[in-house]
Amino acid sequence: MTAHNRILEKTTSANEGAFTPQDWALFWGVALIWGASFLLIAISLESLHPGVITLGRVAFGAVALAFLPTARKRIEPGDRRRLLVLSLVWVAIPFTLFPIAEQYINSAVTGLLNGAMPIFAALVAALFLREFPRGAQLVGLFTGFTGVVLISVPSIGEGSNAALGVFLVLGATVCYGFAVNIAAPLQRRYGSVTVMSKMLILASIWTLPYGAWGLTDSTFELGPVLATLVLGVVGTGAAFAIMASLVGRVGSTRASFITYLIPFVSLALGVVFLGDEVEALAIFGVVLVVAGAVLASRRRR
Repeated sequence: MTAHNRILEKTTSANEGAFTPQDWALFWGVALIWGASFLLIAISLESLHPGVITLGRVAFGAVALAFLPTARKRIEPGDRRRLLVLSLVWVAIPFTLFPIAEQYINSAVTGLLNGAMPIFAALVAALFLREFPRGAQLVGLFTGFTGVVLISVPSIGEGSNAALGVFLVLGATVCYGFAVNIAAPLQRRYGSVTVMSKMLILASIWTLPYGAWGLTDSTFELGPVLATLVLGVVGTGAAFAIMASLVGRVGSTRASFITYLIPFVSLALGVVFLGDEVEALAIFGVVLVVAGAVLASRRRR
C-alpha cells in the first residue's frame, strides 16, 4: 500500500467513525449560528437599512477571516473568474436579498424557505451534468418543491408585499443552489476558508454602493448595530471557519446535514424571541422540504 493510500484510508476511516463530543459541538454550533442569522437580520432591521446590514455583514465577515493564516492562500489566475462569479451568487446577491425580504415576511418563514437550498442545488447539479433526475432524486425534487409551495402559500395570501418577500428569498436560495455547485472545485483546491475570505472581500466592493446609499436611511442604535456585527463576525466569518474544521474532521457529506437543521433552528428562534407566527401548513411544508432534500441529494448508483 502506498503512503498516499494509507493517508487516504486513515482519513476516510476517521470521517466515517462516530462523532466525538467536539464534533457534535462544532456541528450544533454551526447549525445554531446559521439558523440564528435570520433572527439577527430581523433585529438589525429595527433601525438599519437593508443595504447597511448587507455591507456590514460581508465586511465584518471578511475582517474576521482575514486573521486566519489559511485565508491568505493565493488564487491562481485561471480560477479568478469563477471566484468573481461566486462572490456575486454566493454572497453579494443573496446577502442583499435576505434583509430586503425580511421587511415583508418574518425571520421564521425566511429560514424555512431557505431550507430549500439542497433542492435547488440538486436541480442545478442535474442541469450541469445534463442528467434528468430519476428514481429517489425525482421523488425528492417533487416532494421538496411541494414543501416550498406549502411554506409559501400562507405568506403569499397575506398580500403582494409578503409575496415579494417570498420570491426574494427563493431567488436568494436559487443563487445558493448555483453557488455550491460552482464552488466545489475551488474549495477542493484551496479550502473553504480561503475561498470564502476572497469572496467576502469582493462582495464588500459590490455591496458598498447600496450600503453607502442606505446610511442616510439608518439610525445607529446599539441593538441593531451589535446584531449586524455578530451576523458578520460570527454568523459569516467564524461560522465558515468552524464549518471548514468540521468538514476536515467528519467529511463533507456528514457535515452537510447541518443544512437540514437550519430551518428548524430559525423557526424556533423566530417564534421564541420575536413572536413570529407560522402557519401549521408551513411547518408541514418544511418537513417535506427536508425530506425531499435528503432524497434529492442522494447519489445515483
